[in-house]
Amino acid sequence: MTLASLPWQPDVTVATVVVRDGRLLLVEEYANGGAQPVLNQPAGHLEPDESLEEAALRETREETGWDVRLTAFIGAYQWKAPVEVDGSGGRHYLRFAFAAEPVRHDPARRLDEGIVRALWMTPAELQAAQARHRSPLVWRVAADHLAGKRHPLSLLQQLG
Repeated sequence: MTLASLPWQPDVTVATVVVRDGRLLLVEEYANGGAQPVLNQPAGHLEPDESLEEAALRETREETGWDVRLTAFIGAYQWKAPVEVDGSGGRHYLRFAFAAEPVRHDPARRLDEGIVRALWMTPAELQAAQARHRSPLVWRVAADHLAGKRHPLSLLQQLG
């Protein structure tokens, strides 16, 4: 079976916007074989048998060492990466974004491979660094959160 014969599927990802003292929790990471680190929210792929909320909590912990409490669903975002970004012919991403508040930090936790560090940035610092964002989803999700877009977590349903 070749890649061309497989049914099309988007990459389902989650991202978490965590705010503390007016700053956003971000990760600096190497992605897609890039030579320079990029900025992203704590984010990653949904794994089998995992709810979207569980994925958001897991990815945040793995990438930042922070345990968080999800407070709201920000929105769902669809994006097709240009070929030069992902090298695979333009992958499609479906991102589910959550708002969260920090609960506790484990500074001894080893962060996921590719993560340089977790850092807190003001919205102005993040916006000014758009050239370093992993994708346009980073600022769009942050901007929606800052604009007050919030939906109840009960909007998301997992069956079975």
